[in-house]
Amino acid sequence: MSSRILITGATGFIGGFIVEEALRRGMEVWVAVRKSSSRRFLTDTRINFIELNLGSSADIERSLAGLSFDYVVHAAGVTKCVDSADFYRVNTLGTINLVKALLHLGGNIRRFVYISSLSSYGPVHEDEPLREIKPSDPQCPDTAYGRSKMESERCLNTILGDDGKGNTFPYVILCPTGVYGPRERDYFMMAKSIRSHVDFAVGYRPQHLTFVYVLDVVQAVFLALERGRNGGRYFLSDGNVYSSRTFSDLLHRELGVGLLLRIKAPICFLRVVTFVGEHVGRLTGKASALNNDKFHIMKQRNWRCDISDTINDLGYVPHYDLGRGVPLTVSWYKEHGWL
Repeated sequence: MSSRILITGATGFIGGFIVEEALRRGMEVWVAVRKSSSRRFLTDTRINFIELNLGSSADIERSLAGLSFDYVVHAAGVTKCVDSADFYRVNTLGTINLVKALLHLGGNIRRFVYISSLSSYGPVHEDEPLREIKPSDPQCPDTAYGRSKMESERCLNTILGDDGKGNTFPYVILCPTGVYGPRERDYFMMAKSIRSHVDFAVGYRPQHLTFVYVLDVVQAVFLALERGRNGGRYFLSDGNVYSSRTFSDLLHRELGVGLLLRIKAPICFLRVVTFVGEHVGRLTGKASALNNDKFHIMKQRNWRCDISDTINDLGYVPHYDLGRGVPLTVSWYKEHGWL
């Protein structure tokens, strides 16, 4: 009998690829959706859909009554919001409600994988550009998004670590750095800008960036399901550190746009742009990609992270550095009419 897996956030960027890998492995796949969710990339007839309201643990229990799962991957969440309080409501409370419902329903879940973010650590070593962020470092996020992820992790680490019957809840936390790949929309904005012959950079201090291709995140998810240490937290990157221009240079090469106007602006200019973007978002009711959270993320100079635990515990081997991942991403954008 095949293993049964529940995947939240499957209509999003990373979640859709997790679904595809679970199907490839012959698992019985259940996908949590909302009525308004797009199913554009979830067309396989083997997928079982179930509507879940993560805003209520009682509603989740009613929806999942009679079902049991071997594995749960919680990838649902928001990365930008009009109202910053929604980060806590969706990312933190949504996680708490799901886990409470699963604990109350019982069952024998072998592993619960929560996809968090390196943003839950914030600028830990901002003034130490060559020092890596480690899972043991204190978390000090400076964005509403990062705080919501940190609080979700802490709930898993403390309040929800035991089902009240002496059984430890078998969770694993994954913290990827900047995730890119086909279907991703934030880095796609950079590709669109470069296609228009403009590359915009912020800040004059060197920036140490890390990235991870979406399929390496998927690899880590299934390694965590199989080998993850209960209560473990694992960082995800491709193992390399890049300069602020590496990603844009690769996009420029793959797009073949010729002459490129490179604009480098001071951090204070970014502060103005994101301030305006934040208020325009509130007026229109549509979250802007250039908001207050984005300001703190883009101004951070050190995104180095230590993935040694991920390699040693999970057997994780990144297969896609930027030199391989960016061409695949741009090719997908072109083939699907995004560029």
